[in-house]
Amino acid sequence: MSLKKASLLILLILLIDQVSKIYIKTHFMLGQEIDVLGWFRILFVENDGMAWGAKIPGSYGKIILTSFRIVAVSLISYWLWDTIRKKSPRILIISVSLILAGAFGNIIDSVFYGVIFDSSLGQIATLFADEPYGELLKGKVVDMLYFPMYSDILPNWVPLWGGEYFVFFAPVFNIADTAISTGFGLLVVFNKKAFPKDK
Repeated sequence: MSLKKASLLILLILLIDQVSKIYIKTHFMLGQEIDVLGWFRILFVENDGMAWGAKIPGSYGKIILTSFRIVAVSLISYWLWDTIRKKSPRILIISVSLILAGAFGNIIDSVFYGVIFDSSLGQIATLFADEPYGELLKGKVVDMLYFPMYSDILPNWVPLWGGEYFVFFAPVFNIADTAISTGFGLLVVFNKKAFPKDK
């Protein structure tokens, strides 16, 4: 797979990711939800930290996280270039391209969204707002894909969580997260094809 084709794949994912996020930001208030298929909903949330809502504490935590993401994207970019240069298996190049596109998509939110959008709390945000909600490198990542396939109170006989309200699958994510997860999933499933051992 050529660098040109890998770049086109990355650009396509980035375009879909950013268009979907900008649409959500400019049409939904924070917490607004639309039921699409019952088990699939559009739910607008913002992630101020890492996966699963984890955060680095302190006033510089967000800047540290964003800086780490920028370094990670630089390293993944080199990894992609190196795999193409070495004519590595197509599945490896596709996987790394997906991971890079997803990481870059979330970096755009973290770096720029704080200075181009105003708050979504109780209102629909404005793109290129006069009073943005944050600062450069302190933006929040937009998430909207929600798949609560099962949500109910668990029977009392269930160990540990019996009698408690339970949601499967609870995380809310975006297209960039999907690309990253798919890339890693392909590497796990097709590990032997992606990393063939020399004979």
